[in-house]
Amino acid sequence: MKRYRVQHLEETETTDCPCGQTRRAFAVPDNPVATVHLLDVKTDSQVHYHKNMTEIYVFLEGEGHMELDGDHVPVRPMTAVMISPGCRHRAVGRLRTLVIPIPAFNPEDEWFD
Repeated sequence: MKRYRVQHLEETETTDCPCGQTRRAFAVPDNPVATVHLLDVKTDSQVHYHKNMTEIYVFLEGEGHMELDGDHVPVRPMTAVMISPGCRHRAVGRLRTLVIPIPAFNPEDEWFD
């Protein structure tokens, strides 16, 4: 068994999510560690939070802001944001970002007020 995995994001199925459309790499049952998501933000993304996951956003394209516990934080390409569990958040603007959930993404850990 190989000790690495490779996934081509452009070949990964697109899934709707609260922030827009995402392609989730390494989202398999035998990987509890972390996943990588390529997220295209929609303009009306929903505020949500996670009780267990930390997320790291690395912005690749566009300009806008992150809403983080009510604060508006400007973002542009090469901005990285780490979001701790419990922080209510959403991305706003025409943005493309890599999102790295730690531990691996779990759809049951998405919460809305």
